[in-house]
Amino acid sequence: MEIGPRMVATVVTVMSFAVFLGVVSADPDMLQDVCVADLASKVKVNGFPCKATFNETDFFFAGLAKPGLTNNTLGSLVTAANVEEIPGLNTLGVSLARIDYAPYGLNPPHTHPRATEMVFVLYGELYIGFITTANVLVAKTIKAGEIFVFPRGLVHFQKNVMDAPAAVIAAFNSQLPGVQAIATTLFAATPPVPDDVLAMAFQIDAQQVEMIKAKLAPKS
Repeated sequence: MEIGPRMVATVVTVMSFAVFLGVVSADPDMLQDVCVADLASKVKVNGFPCKATFNETDFFFAGLAKPGLTNNTLGSLVTAANVEEIPGLNTLGVSLARIDYAPYGLNPPHTHPRATEMVFVLYGELYIGFITTANVLVAKTIKAGEIFVFPRGLVHFQKNVMDAPAAVIAAFNSQLPGVQAIATTLFAATPPVPDDVLAMAFQIDAQQVEMIKAKLAPKS
């Protein structure tokens, strides 16, 4: 089909409007050098209010320097370095985490609703992957020095495949990525998700639902 001048003008107009929408809907630029989070404030905003005063400790965190304890049922531990640990990250849109794995440990299927994640393997060997909304598994075994990316909001996991500890550093494009562990979200919610909903969804019976809930219940 031949594209005439009017068609070209229409396409250009639509593309220009799309670009305009992309610009106006983007996050606004910062209006100050820093906005150190006032974590004690009761004001509710998309982020945290700025503190009136700050110092170097608001921009420092040593919590990723050493391995975390992985003596739990999953054999993994996530140590976050987000705005709740580093108030100076407020409004900057970045954060890190360290994930340590016991031999054959698992960071179970979960999502980050507010961030894409990139992991860099410090040591060890891991089988990691994510699942698309078309239920396609995208997975690979990676080792020290290698990187893998988990797109924002998609369910993903990491499994240590070696009989030795492993660790990664994870980077996020959010100061507070958020996390929803799939099993815990569904079976340990407060108030609880009704047993019949879970039983039908997972094609199991109510007794099995209760067994899973008991295992995932928060430790008092």
